[in-house]
Amino acid sequence: MKPTTAAELRSLFLKFFQDKGHAVISSASLIPENDPTVLFTTAGMHPLVPYLLGQKHPAGNRLTDVQKCVRTGDIDDVGDFSHLTFFEMLGNWSLGDYFKKEMIPWSWEFLTSPEYLGLPKEKLAFSVFAGDADCPRDEESAQLWRDCGVAEDRIFFLPKENNWWGPAGLTGPCGPDSEMFIITDREPCGPDCSPACSCGRYLEIWNDVFMQYNKKADGTFEPLSQMNVDTGMGLERTICVLTGKKSVYETDLFENILGKIAELSGKTYGQSDAITKAFRIVGDHMRTSTFILGDDRGVSPANAGQGYVLRRLIRRAVRYGMELGLPVGFTGEIAKVIIAQYESVYPELRRNAAFVLEQLALEENRFDKTLKQGNHEFEKIVGRLSGTVIDGESAFHLYDTYGFPVEMTLELAKERGLSVDMPGYDACFKKHQENSQAGSEAVFKGGLADHSEQTTRLHTATHLLHQALRTVLGGEVAQKGSNITPERLRFDFSFGRKMTKEELDAVQKIVNDVIAANMPISYEEMTVPQAKAAGAIGLFESKYGEMVKVYTMGDFSKEICGGPHAQNTGELVSFTIQKEESSSAGVRRIKAVIGAKAE
Repeated sequence: MKPTTAAELRSLFLKFFQDKGHAVISSASLIPENDPTVLFTTAGMHPLVPYLLGQKHPAGNRLTDVQKCVRTGDIDDVGDFSHLTFFEMLGNWSLGDYFKKEMIPWSWEFLTSPEYLGLPKEKLAFSVFAGDADCPRDEESAQLWRDCGVAEDRIFFLPKENNWWGPAGLTGPCGPDSEMFIITDREPCGPDCSPACSCGRYLEIWNDVFMQYNKKADGTFEPLSQMNVDTGMGLERTICVLTGKKSVYETDLFENILGKIAELSGKTYGQSDAITKAFRIVGDHMRTSTFILGDDRGVSPANAGQGYVLRRLIRRAVRYGMELGLPVGFTGEIAKVIIAQYESVYPELRRNAAFVLEQLALEENRFDKTLKQGNHEFEKIVGRLSGTVIDGESAFHLYDTYGFPVEMTLELAKERGLSVDMPGYDACFKKHQENSQAGSEAVFKGGLADHSEQTTRLHTATHLLHQALRTVLGGEVAQKGSNITPERLRFDFSFGRKMTKEELDAVQKIVNDVIAANMPISYEEMTVPQAKAAGAIGLFESKYGEMVKVYTMGDFSKEICGGPHAQNTGELVSFTIQKEESSSAGVRRIKAVIGAKAE
């Protein structure tokens, strides 16, 4: 029976794959662990990269889950009918088990069977890899769709930019994908209209990625020894299609959120284009901010990294909230609605509710001060004017440096009989956007799958550092995040003050003593209750009964972690703390390096 709510779709998807021998695993944190390449978990495959590369997963080689994700590359498009910064991704994986001949018929079954989504077959279209000089045309996938009953004119062969995944870094697993689309009521944009267009006729709802090649350092491709399947279906977009809604914001996922905005503002969603856009932006950004803050690795608003993205989301929500006339403190009121709606699926939101509400209130107050500062800077700009036009670069400087919205610059300028060079502002904004996107793409391509010997040794060092901090500072110390490059480790942990030199020296000595003892490193698979009973530390984010890996380092450290790790502590050679500093309120950060291995 076709699902009519997001909860029904979540449940139906997981049951479908459970019935096909998949283990249901928990959503991983939104904050990636030990990964310098992305700020947030952007897809269901992201936390599973080590297993896609060949590590054994505790739950087996057929997995399925609903993964919470954040993507902010399209933040300025939020407010239209489909763009979101937070979304849930339904996914399933084969780790070297089944492949195309199983996955494509399963996809067809889930999409079209009356027991599942029951989508009209004539409303579906599919794309497959067209082939190029590197790898052949994916005729196998196309034939499997034909065997399901798909007409030839509903199968599109598209190039790598449309139908290829990976590798995550410069080398590694990659392969063709096959994407599934709903054909909307929009007319074709021309004779060559296809899922590659952006005209809106084809709306993607699912993607099957077939990792069958390894890209080598010389740029050539070879068949993988472990071929994997990785699929992703957006929950919000799919339930929108299934229920015939015109926008993801009209699904049951946003009903209570938009209702609260209406109650607090006295305005009605849909009463004008501007009000509708403001409702959507406030709803989306508050949902994303609540999930980032409510994560067990939750970060605070800051001026860099994840904290900067969070700050921008909250402040953008506040700015549009002001346009709607929402009262001071509205962010906390909306967050309460979001927590109540999602806590049964994501219990970490309830666990961290106090932190969510505290941080939102603090950021609203900070933004109020920022607006006052922006007003002051605006007066300086006006004081320097020789004409009646504020140049675009100055208007953008107010936005970029002080977080001062351009709409407010326009409003203040109008009050003074001045205008703003908006084409100049737009040019500065576009350049900033291109730089940001290029930066985020470079970050993503830098090494999501980097499990080199050096990063593996540094990952091991974070475990030793974590335990040493707990030994010196107390058991309340908990990891709040880590970031590893081949050169150094960065470790964030909960602690309310700056560490003394004596404390830092003691931590460094403990780690070096453990390294010198050359302790063996091993792991066991066990359930979360067993891990707790064994005295393991780490994030207990897995569902009851789910298997986890517990790494033990001699008699010193026992921690839940996916790995990988060195064989023994002696491989780290030495450990040196370079810096200890504040990361955000109540969170400290240590940067450290380890010794080079002898050749």
